[in-house]
Amino acid sequence: MSDEPQPKKPRPGWASHEPQAADTPDDARDDTRTDAAGLPRSNESDGEADGHGEPGPASAKTGASATAGASAKKAAREERRAALKARRTGWRRLVPTWRMVLGAFLVTALLVVGGFLLGYTLVQIPAANAAATQQANVYLYADGTVIARDGEVNRENVTLSQISEDAQHAVLAAEDRDFYTESAVDPLAMVRGAWNTLTGKGKQSGSTITQQYVKNYYLRQEQTVTRKVKEFFIAIKLDRNQSKDEILEGYLNTSFFGRGAYGIQAAAHAYYDMDASELDAGRAAYLAALVNAPSQYDVVAHPGNRAFVEKRWNYVLDGMVDEGWLDPAERARLTFPVPKRTTLSTTMSGQRGYIVNIVKQHLTDNKIVDEASLDAGGYRITTTLQKSKQDAFVESVDDNLMDRLDKKNRKVDTYVRAGGASIEPKTGKVVAMYNGIDYVKQYTPNATRRDFQVGSSFKPFVFTAAVENGSRTQDGRRITPGTHYDGTSERPVQGWPGPRYAPENEDHEDYGDITVSEATDKSVNAVYAQMAVDVGPDKVRKTAVDLGLSPDTPDLDGAGPSIALGVANASVLDMTQAYATLANHGKHTPYTLVEKVTQNGRDIALPERHTRRAVSREAADTTTSVLKGVVEKGTATAAQTSGRPAAGKTGTAEEDTAAWFAGYTPDLATVVAVMGQDPVTAGHKSLYGAMGLPRVNGGGAPAEIWGQYTRDALEGEPVSSFSLRLQPGADESQPPAPDSSGGPSSSGDVSAPATDAPDDEDTDSGTPDDDGGSTGDDGSESEGENSTGGTTTGSPTGDTGDSGGTGTGTGGGDTTGGGTTDDGGSNRDELPGPGGLSGALDGRRWD
Repeated sequence: MSDEPQPKKPRPGWASHEPQAADTPDDARDDTRTDAAGLPRSNESDGEADGHGEPGPASAKTGASATAGASAKKAAREERRAALKARRTGWRRLVPTWRMVLGAFLVTALLVVGGFLLGYTLVQIPAANAAATQQANVYLYADGTVIARDGEVNRENVTLSQISEDAQHAVLAAEDRDFYTESAVDPLAMVRGAWNTLTGKGKQSGSTITQQYVKNYYLRQEQTVTRKVKEFFIAIKLDRNQSKDEILEGYLNTSFFGRGAYGIQAAAHAYYDMDASELDAGRAAYLAALVNAPSQYDVVAHPGNRAFVEKRWNYVLDGMVDEGWLDPAERARLTFPVPKRTTLSTTMSGQRGYIVNIVKQHLTDNKIVDEASLDAGGYRITTTLQKSKQDAFVESVDDNLMDRLDKKNRKVDTYVRAGGASIEPKTGKVVAMYNGIDYVKQYTPNATRRDFQVGSSFKPFVFTAAVENGSRTQDGRRITPGTHYDGTSERPVQGWPGPRYAPENEDHEDYGDITVSEATDKSVNAVYAQMAVDVGPDKVRKTAVDLGLSPDTPDLDGAGPSIALGVANASVLDMTQAYATLANHGKHTPYTLVEKVTQNGRDIALPERHTRRAVSREAADTTTSVLKGVVEKGTATAAQTSGRPAAGKTGTAEEDTAAWFAGYTPDLATVVAVMGQDPVTAGHKSLYGAMGLPRVNGGGAPAEIWGQYTRDALEGEPVSSFSLRLQPGADESQPPAPDSSGGPSSSGDVSAPATDAPDDEDTDSGTPDDDGGSTGDDGSESEGENSTGGTTTGSPTGDTGDSGGTGTGTGGGDTTGGGTTDDGGSNRDELPGPGGLSGALDGRRWD
């Protein structure tokens, strides 16, 4: 071969190109192909060296052309990049590139992992919160003795083995079906819960049972991000430290089921009166449904929600079937198990449940603590109730009433209920109450209910109003204890513009001419109906409210003459307050049930209670002097067992549905009522035949209960006597009207009473001060003196006998009449038979 360079063979597809003109566009130049080294492939031969190794003219030209081409390509690439960048405007600029996405993912992952490790390290499992281990509210007697813990009585912790499998499975079906297989936290559960809610399958929590237990037991209930973060990490740690069974047991014992029941055991008793171990699938499914919305899913409290509740109940049962926990055939046989109207844990038994609920109502009514705060708990409430007196009240009711009942052989004995209240007159403190035999058996509080007539126990308010207003009879005689009235049964009242009213006396007995004192002793309806008209029913009502009855007392308004016979439905507690005002010489102090309230050691301010003058001292004390006679020789001689000076009045409701005794000593005012109520229908029932007696009167069991209770309650305390200041002429007997057989007449001889001074001048030797005391010329108050300056220690009745003989008062001592009196052998008051206290009444207000 020749050493001469051989010409290269053209590559396939090679074509000769002429040098491009200088004005050739750059884009055209880019069409020039390049080899692997990126150099122009055209005119390669022109770049060959000539035989002498020196570039020829063609090679130089080609090199210059290559350099120009490279510059053109670079410029073209830059133009394309600029054009591409120019096209990323508007929303396209918001779309991240893959580099940005990758970077963000890596940063986020790093933050999540770091945050998790930091949170797991910092968040520790705390001690249980106070609400999960301590009682919500503690109620105490005045001496600090515990009455009840309203949180404790509604929670009873049980082991998982003491909870039926149906109950366990029902709760799992309702709240967390994958509990035993899932981790402590399950993000998918949150999505599933939201989806079920949106698709109408029932509201379902997005948290696992472990998370819910953490919230109930370790944390508070507030909805904050901080709480949710803590819940997340505590749940993870708890799942590593406790078994699934332990967590489920804790959850079932801390969940709230409504009706004040915390935990499955308390809920089983609250709704079905059974242990959690006895719950079947149907009942368990209802309780499980309650956890979702306890207050709204109680179909007894909210019957309108039943359809929605049953849908939730079916959801729970279907879930049990889906999970294999319930046989489909058994599921098909189940019907909705309506819970009982009310049952509570037996720790609320006896008087405790009544007391707790009445005190709660007192706190909210008086704006001491609002209901929401009470429900949140943490309060320590010291009541005014005294344990010794409370126990004495219960014992007296048992001895004189409950132990005498034979519910198996006498149906009427199943109707018997009792209520009572006791107040210190000077302080207004309620020291004892009796509301029923057992809160978990009879949950209506008999001391505060307002649906039974008070009967003749209302009559003292009529006489008090007469003295307070200086009232006179139809023939112009001042009304005093010695004023004579016509006591003929069914005698029409005079001066009443309304329908004819002629009330019957008990057993239709006619008493003829009789003094107010004797009419009070024997509870003569004819006399007091006439007195109510003489005073004015509106004034009687005002006096009753001033003494302590609620202005909202049913049937107190518009009663006309019948107001005197006790058609009003006042509560036992209201009546006790009114009688306490009489015992306190006409000064009224609103009653209270609370001595002290604290929360977490901080004192809660109690509202101020102001004592006010309800009626004059003369009006209150003169009434007391008359009521002493009722105990000494009237219808309430059974109350003498108290062994202390006492005043009071019996009463019997129409149709013998209730019997009352309201009485007081200088130190204690107490009212007792025996009521008849059907335990099934809750309707009022007559008490004829109860305890094997023909009838139940106020002078029977109520007065006997009062006597024993008062004796035991005041045992060891000094015996106090009444210190009374009476109205002028209270110890004098006024002559009867000329035609007493026909009733008081406005045309009768009024010469005797006409000598009396006008109402505002009956001051004797002094004038009443603001407190009802009598101030003499020297300005000093004379305690315990009557209008003549003598000290009255007894009951100045000034009674007039059937023969017309008149007793006279001596030296300020007891003034007794020479008339015939009932020594209490029958302990009777109003007519208890059909027609009752209304007697013969045309156009009367009731059936």
